Amino acid sequence: MFKIMIVEDDRTIAKLIAENLEKWQLKAYLVQDFDEVFNEFKLQKPDLVLTDINLPVYDGFYWNQKIRENSEVPIIFISSRNTNMDMVMAMNMGADDFVNKPFSMEVLLAKINALLRRTYDYHEHSTSFLEHNGLKLNLQNGNAQVGDQTINLSKNEYKLLQFMMHSPGKIISRDRLLRELWEDERFVDDNTLTVNVNRLRRKIEATGLKDYIVTKVGQGYLLP
Repeated sequence: MFKIMIVEDDRTIAKLIAENLEKWQLKAYLVQDFDEVFNEFKLQKPDLVLTDINLPVYDGFYWNQKIRENSEVPIIFISSRNTNMDMVMAMNMGADDFVNKPFSMEVLLAKINALLRRTYDYHEHSTSFLEHNGLKLNLQNGNAQVGDQTINLSKNEYKLLQFMMHSPGKIISRDRLLRELWEDERFVDDNTLTVNVNRLRRKIEATGLKDYIVTKVGQGYLLP
């Protein structure tokens, strides 16, 4: 599993990035001590670094230079400082990419995956499947499989199952699932989620796999 080191003092942004990375089986490490960024880099040995420019104590350019003196690890800047000079300086100092804030999480993840693919043998680290309790989810074609039986999934069923399979044994709230499936859940009838979950549950049970998705009344859903 690739490890991504996040050097971002806005904890809300850092945690949001970390949550999205982990959905795609990328391990996130959040820097806590901004005096010790380089020491944490040496200790953690990340596969890629995401760093802001404006940081406490020393800025991102400083830490980029320290890392580049010792490593060729991929570095992506994420910053609201989006002048041409900032971008040129970042690239001249050895950064691999520059993403402006506010950014699309999908675009950031695409850039991270593309850079990891170019830098490493991607297939040694990644997988095309998620597996849990006898069900295998194919991340390439969006289908699920139980034994020799294939389950054809709709787009929302696939997204639901994938998200829950990333957190087996944990209760996932309905609000969280609504946010994952629909960008603005305010315009989605809460019953729509129930319909999607029940349809997915029926498809899985049709293969003989019972109680794969458990409803926790008043809390959400669980893959036991």
